[in-house]
Amino acid sequence: MAKDIILNNGYKIPDIGYGTWLIRNEDAKECVLNALKVGYRHIDSAQAYGNEEGVGKGIKESGLPREEIYITSKVQAEIKDYKKAKDSIDESLKKLDSGYIDLMLIHCPTPWREYSYEVGYRYEKENIEVYKAMEEAVDSGKIRSIGVSNFNIDDLKNILNNCRIKPVVNQIQIHIGCTNIELIDFCESVGVKVEAYSPIGHGRILENKMINDIARKYNVSVPQLCIKYTLQLGTITLPKAKSYNHMIENLKLDFEISSDDMETLKKYSL
Repeated sequence: MAKDIILNNGYKIPDIGYGTWLIRNEDAKECVLNALKVGYRHIDSAQAYGNEEGVGKGIKESGLPREEIYITSKVQAEIKDYKKAKDSIDESLKKLDSGYIDLMLIHCPTPWREYSYEVGYRYEKENIEVYKAMEEAVDSGKIRSIGVSNFNIDDLKNILNNCRIKPVVNQIQIHIGCTNIELIDFCESVGVKVEAYSPIGHGRILENKMINDIARKYNVSVPQLCIKYTLQLGTITLPKAKSYNHMIENLKLDFEISSDDMETLKKYSL
């Protein structure tokens, strides 16, 4: 089961969340209800996913107290000005119907069509505007914590050098074969927690002989090994599953990957 992590603003966040990327709005209510039923208490959504309304309905219909559930959403990557960001936060609150949002992120430092870790226009001034809108939402009680997603070191430094409220997390893609240790270490050095999205990665991981051999060593599935790997990196992990049985399996992580195997998995390249 998930353990609580304390963020740099004192709020707690469960270290395992339920990811809802590619879950349609009409399916989100049932998926979230099932996730909450099996034990998840951290639900990750986004404006771009188009499922905030369904996510909110699932949370409300679960009957669980609002304060027991941690809700994340994200300002769309294409929104790069203060007014649109402010309006989008209000729209997310309306769709989620959750009273407040625990964590709001800038989904990407650039619009998705321009996204790259290394090159191109970085929208530094524009991201500061969006971040200001999120800071004001914290001031007004609409949001409790704010952060970023898919930000590289320079993108994150831009926010850190121009913010009133420090970002609590940077949500980035992390899985076996995709482990940006330099970025993880930088985030930790400045007190920003790292969230790992897509921790199970893609088809090649599931079929890889070396990874399967290591999973068998611990008598676990490859997805369980992948999720545990991200946790042992010190990140907050966000696995996604539509199957009820997979939701249950993804929380059964009562094993420890050895330091030697962790080093092997860190060095693996897709």
